[in-house]
Amino acid sequence: MANFFHFDELGTNYRTEFIAGLTTFVSMVYILFVNPNVMSASGIDKGAMFTATALATALGCFLMGIIANYPIALSTSLGTNAFFAYSVCVGMKVPWQTALAGTFIAAIIFMILTAFKLRETIIDAIPADLKSAIAGGIGLFIAFLGLNQGGLVVADKSTLVTLGSLHVGSTWLTIFGLILTVVLMSARVPAAIFISMVATTILGMVTGLIGLPTHVVSSVPSIKPIFLTAISHVTDINTLQLWIVVFTFLLVTFFDTTGTLVGLAKQAGFIKDNKIPRIGRALSADSLSMVGGSLLGSSPMGAFVESSAGIAVGGRSGFTVIVTGIFFLLGTFFSPLLGVITDQVTAPALIVIGILMANALRDIHWDKFELAAPSFLIVLGMPLTYSISDGIALGFIVYPISMLAAKRGKEVHPLMYVLGVIFIIFFWLLNE
Repeated sequence: MANFFHFDELGTNYRTEFIAGLTTFVSMVYILFVNPNVMSASGIDKGAMFTATALATALGCFLMGIIANYPIALSTSLGTNAFFAYSVCVGMKVPWQTALAGTFIAAIIFMILTAFKLRETIIDAIPADLKSAIAGGIGLFIAFLGLNQGGLVVADKSTLVTLGSLHVGSTWLTIFGLILTVVLMSARVPAAIFISMVATTILGMVTGLIGLPTHVVSSVPSIKPIFLTAISHVTDINTLQLWIVVFTFLLVTFFDTTGTLVGLAKQAGFIKDNKIPRIGRALSADSLSMVGGSLLGSSPMGAFVESSAGIAVGGRSGFTVIVTGIFFLLGTFFSPLLGVITDQVTAPALIVIGILMANALRDIHWDKFELAAPSFLIVLGMPLTYSISDGIALGFIVYPISMLAAKRGKEVHPLMYVLGVIFIIFFWLLNE
């Protein structure tokens, strides 16, 4: 086992890798409760999604550990699950079964692009500024969802949105969780998000704002309501609008996983001469996990930035995430806790993750208007249209126009002109 994971070469051992795997698990276990809450907005059964999330995460971790030997965990991405639930199912009124089929098709395309090494070509076609805008915009969208679900921002007929009532106990529960998370994150406390969720849940139960669970451990919830649903509804993807949804799943997953992989590889010291060893294997692992996850019934998978916690305590091999995956399998027996993980408990996590994702905005060239304009429309468009795909569309339509006006049209990749036209058609069809 030690030889398979190259412990000597990487300067690690079983004890270090186990602790790193446990640390990564504790840092990202919140996804077991946040993902079902987010995805339930689409109509998907919470219990089934809880099990799917655990199994998909374990599968992703095992694939990354065995194929690429990287201490980088894979799980359901909070960017794409928000797009799935709120943009596609709630906004476009697409049935969740059809959305799952879209995820599956995107995963197959993702795997084919990876096999033919075309991911880099497509990624390179989209300018770095727009990639940063997409990441930052998703962050703002997720944070907006958290503020709304936690009661801090509510709808208003006069001003569209306004500050929520501070006379509601559940809103103060969100405020408590948010402040605690900010304090723990600022103090660099490991597993800050998970700790604050536990503390907020306990406070909610003590104050009577959250009902007490009847039990903690139970049998694993059935995955039957969503298992293989993606395959049986593939024929539902039969309109241009739904193909745009598939493309957006593909696009968001592209940037989320690639950016996170590069950042974590840099933290672990794997990058040599500006190249990441075994990157092809890592990309294969995450594309396979996306296919497997879609069959299980989960939203698209991606590399989890919380893996940095395990890397920080010494995790250097794939054995780290093998341990993480095993803990996620054990976590399937704690589904009764889903009932006490309310919107007010998960809202602070969404807000803080939004803050972390907004970090990408610093890489946009705001001093160059031809780049700032499409980037701004992407970033602001996502939360204001309540749609990740609409935000991306706004920016991708304006980008070639602004570049042509700035006499920089030759710098625009031909694919970007094609995408601009596609998104114009997308808007036209949406408004029919």
